[in-house]
Amino acid sequence: MLCATGRLLAAREATALPAHPRGRGPTARCRCKELHFPGHPEVPLCGFLAGRLARLSVPTGRRAILRRGRMLQAVGASLAGSELRPRRGRCGSQAARAGSRDVAAETAARSPKRPVWGSRQFEAAGRWALLALVTLLSFATRFHRLDEPQHVCWDETHFGKMGSYYINRTFFFDVHPPLGKMLIGLAGYLSGYDGTFLFQKPGDKYEHHNYMGMRGFCAFLGSLLIPFAYLTVLELSRSLPAALLAAALLTFDTGCLTLSQYILLDPILLFFIMAAMLSMVKYNSCADRPFSAPWWFWLSLTGINLAGALGVKFVGLFIILQVGWNTISDLWHLFGDLSLSLVTVGKHLIARVLCLIVLPLALYTATYAVHFTVLSKSGPGDGFFSSAFQARLSGNNLHNASIPEHLAYGSVITMKNLRMAIGYLHSHRHLYPEGIGARQQQVTTYLHKDYNNLWIIKKHDTNADPLDPSFPVEFVRHGDIIRLEHKETSRNLHSHYHEAPLTRKHYQVTGYGINGTGDSNDFWRIEVVNRKFGNRIKVLRSRIRFIHLVTGCVLGSSGKVLPKWGWEQLEVTCTPYLKETLNSVWNVEDHINPKLPNISLDVLQPSFPEILLESHMVMIRGNNGLKPKDNEFTSKPWHWPINYQGLRFSGINDTDFRVYLLGNPVVWWLNLLSIALYILSGSVIAVAAHRGARLSAEVEGLSQVLLRGGGQLLLGWVLHFFPFFLMGRVLYFHHYFPAMLFSSMLTGVLWDTLLRLCAWSLASSSLASGIHMAGVLSLLLGTAYSFYLFHPLAYGMVGPLAQDPRSPMAGLRWLESWDF
Repeated sequence: MLCATGRLLAAREATALPAHPRGRGPTARCRCKELHFPGHPEVPLCGFLAGRLARLSVPTGRRAILRRGRMLQAVGASLAGSELRPRRGRCGSQAARAGSRDVAAETAARSPKRPVWGSRQFEAAGRWALLALVTLLSFATRFHRLDEPQHVCWDETHFGKMGSYYINRTFFFDVHPPLGKMLIGLAGYLSGYDGTFLFQKPGDKYEHHNYMGMRGFCAFLGSLLIPFAYLTVLELSRSLPAALLAAALLTFDTGCLTLSQYILLDPILLFFIMAAMLSMVKYNSCADRPFSAPWWFWLSLTGINLAGALGVKFVGLFIILQVGWNTISDLWHLFGDLSLSLVTVGKHLIARVLCLIVLPLALYTATYAVHFTVLSKSGPGDGFFSSAFQARLSGNNLHNASIPEHLAYGSVITMKNLRMAIGYLHSHRHLYPEGIGARQQQVTTYLHKDYNNLWIIKKHDTNADPLDPSFPVEFVRHGDIIRLEHKETSRNLHSHYHEAPLTRKHYQVTGYGINGTGDSNDFWRIEVVNRKFGNRIKVLRSRIRFIHLVTGCVLGSSGKVLPKWGWEQLEVTCTPYLKETLNSVWNVEDHINPKLPNISLDVLQPSFPEILLESHMVMIRGNNGLKPKDNEFTSKPWHWPINYQGLRFSGINDTDFRVYLLGNPVVWWLNLLSIALYILSGSVIAVAAHRGARLSAEVEGLSQVLLRGGGQLLLGWVLHFFPFFLMGRVLYFHHYFPAMLFSSMLTGVLWDTLLRLCAWSLASSSLASGIHMAGVLSLLLGTAYSFYLFHPLAYGMVGPLAQDPRSPMAGLRWLESWDF
């Protein structure tokens, strides 16, 4: 009675106070000291209730006082029962967490005791059982018929060969970072592969060579994608059906299955992307326990996986952007939490810098250290790098070499362009075709060591042999006028006013003359950059340019790839624009002159930071140079989500073992529909919430799952898809598969949420779960049946093509662009 009377007096006193501008109670502090929010002793409850009590007439009398006391007790009880918990994945105040525990303890005390094996234990057991089932099914589908076909398929030509290079310690060049190829080589080495298979072209039989270790390693990582997706969706949605549906979409997709069964970088890249995503959502879920052991573990593991993704391909940058966005959002929320001191916020910032920036960069750099240490022998990649870089490779003619230091007439030399991945000045006996300038000998740049790269330096006004012992040594100096005679064909480097083959307003460069006899268009003035007249020209160190004496143009390379008539080598032109660029600057690399003393080149070897920087410059240049070739199959980004066209992995006719990379159309078109539905439904929910619409607790909870969990997945799809529209390099269908992982997980979250909303709105509670499970089961069975129909695309087909009614794929060629 006294408690109720005290509360009523507090309410009466509150009615006399001015209302808060937003109707949330009086602005003055209440005198009542004993009423507070449950679990929050620092927040008075009466201030919250006064706004409502002020609008009620307060009757007098004993019964009214009792009635009002009971009303206040009921309101307080309802507040205690409906108290909001802190949002999962974000740090709430200590008081809020303490309040939740108090309420939970009180509720548990009032409720009847459950059996030891309660619903939570059953739910946990169900999660583990489903995870085991999903993992088992994933491994079974990926390892089934892994040894077929027993020949090289598609890009196994490249990445299997690169694995062999690591085993043989032979240096090579690739446009991707080294981690994926190193892991393939390690898997081959540990499984007994000796690195002797040549991997020359698709269709080559493996015969006695052990290729299963490398395929098995890729299939193992590809199999882990499904349990990773299951756990990620389960963490984001807290729904077993959503996680199971996402796992089924990836398990029964023929495209993911095909990419996982071959010696490729794709399963390794997808593994690190999915592992980074799973680690990120796991450390988000530990945010209410910052700096705990699980929090540090998942945060550090996220950084490790980011380094792995970027170390396989540069498109790993997209998952780095997603984790970066999540981190910035997280830090912004922490900064706005006034219960945290700035010191605590600073600790959060330092932890993320260490784990998500410093650790990944250290691991990424370490992969290159291992790469350069292992690949210590000269190989086919030498010509892509500078002369100083090549000097560190054993077997290269510059390694531990001693060559003459200064250039002299009669020297046989090779000249390398200073722009990365341009190569050596080169010529061969083939002529330019009709209609391409003058029909004279082709001059190009070539990336590899070759005898056709050798040139002899001669004086412009004499044909005498400078190597004749009776002639004294005469050094080449800055400003001299020279001729460059091609050693193999005895034709002079020549230019004239004919237009270059590919580059407009540049002049053609050819090989001209017979046995060194030509005309005045063979004369060039050699200039050393930033040197004075009279200085000698040093091997490797001097940066030189060649100025054509008649036209005044500068010898250089445009970097453009010539057509097949030019053997797809790079164009050499003489540019009338005299501005100094790396394209027109050369250095002398090889130098042979028996009349000169030699010096050691050991002092020219670059440091590790210089090697690291140069390798990235070469890779970026190589990526930008990947342009579509004549009659080469490519695809456009808008083709990918609609599954417009696949990619032939193996076989072209009815006698071959045919494998065709194509997504399961039911899965892919369902994903495309889901993205559209998500954008529509998410927009409706966001607008409704912004307009203050009142939603039931269940609908509001599902809406939060859809907006937050689904939003993370939609962001992943956007970041892994739309940047390809901005790329000028050649693109293929397999580039879409990282985005496809995110769209499949989004489909699982979306349809589980929509089915729950439909079940809640259309049926009573007794039928709601049945409607929801029937919908999920229908999607699972439909996906599994579509996999049964299209599985020959991944596991291989022999016999009539799909156009033939006798083919097992007859009737399944739903689009004319599918070429299986």
